[in-house]
Amino acid sequence: MTLRSLALIGIAGLFAGLLAACSSNEPPKPATPAKPAPNAIKLPDGPGPLLPYQRELSGQLLGVPAGAEVELALLVIDERNRPQKLLSSTKLTGNNKSLPFQLRFNPEAFPEGARVELRGRASQSGQLILHLPSVLIARPDTQALGQLQFVTAP
Repeated sequence: MTLRSLALIGIAGLFAGLLAACSSNEPPKPATPAKPAPNAIKLPDGPGPLLPYQRELSGQLLGVPAGAEVELALLVIDERNRPQKLLSSTKLTGNNKSLPFQLRFNPEAFPEGARVELRGRASQSGQLILHLPSVLIARPDTQALGQLQFVTAP
């Protein structure tokens, strides 16, 4: 055998090895994502960063059973304790744990001198089961309200 024949056989063997390596039947394994800490509170996926004309009320709702539908509303209330205008609202689903919330509103819609309250209710299978005692919101600023406890509905 000549040197030329040996070189051709070597190159052919190299290509055959590369082809065999590329045609593996096993698909590449995806990297597994890191698991979150089991006790960490996960914030809801919000609508993104707060815009310059927006303000936000935030906090955590306590006592809401898993699967219950929660409605929070920022309302203008009249002197007879009746809602007159809706400034903002959001819906959440209970998880039987501390339920974080974010409620955004436009401070320009906040009426000067009027009473504004945060109110909430929780229902399950269409029946009212809990309500949030009214929280007075005195000024149209971003506020962290902390933990708010739902109570049994009358």
